[in-house]
Amino acid sequence: MSQNGKFFVSNIESKKMNIEAFKRNIVPIRQLLVTRARSMTGDDSQAEDLVQEVMLKMWDRRTEVANHPNPTALAMTMLKNKAHDQWRQQQIRTNTSRAAEHGIEDNRAEARSDMELIRQIVNRLPPLQQKIFRMKEIEGYEAQEIISITGCSPEALRQNLSRARRTIREEFVKLSNDKRI
Repeated sequence: MSQNGKFFVSNIESKKMNIEAFKRNIVPIRQLLVTRARSMTGDDSQAEDLVQEVMLKMWDRRTEVANHPNPTALAMTMLKNKAHDQWRQQQIRTNTSRAAEHGIEDNRAEARSDMELIRQIVNRLPPLQQKIFRMKEIEGYEAQEIISITGCSPEALRQNLSRARRTIREEFVKLSNDKRI
């Protein structure tokens, strides 16, 4: 009976990754990801942001990652896809800015309530800022837990939270003023 019980427990643990297993198995991949991201972006801060996004995604998908035969390859693929997505988003932002200059109205001003407006603004944050903001402000994670999950430094966490809050505040004020006009 005890052998069956142990098998059952270890079988469950193999399918589920807790924070300690994540630190032990996934966080060591981080430096390899940073090196690759730097070669892809040519910018240390962009590389760091990409790696943090990958680490967050790995955490979000920890059950799948725990059972993946090659987590390093999975992380590298995620990194490549994130870099490509970031490039595409930058192209879209550039095109959107050009369109706004030509008088196309932004539908963000159509929000019916302040909460809906804030939700829309949060959804438009860069993925890393959005995830960190949600983990901290909505899901209630402590800073140290977020640092453990993402592998980022306390300074990087503070900067991303600050950027997210500043963007939310500035966009909210701007869009609220637009609604009154």
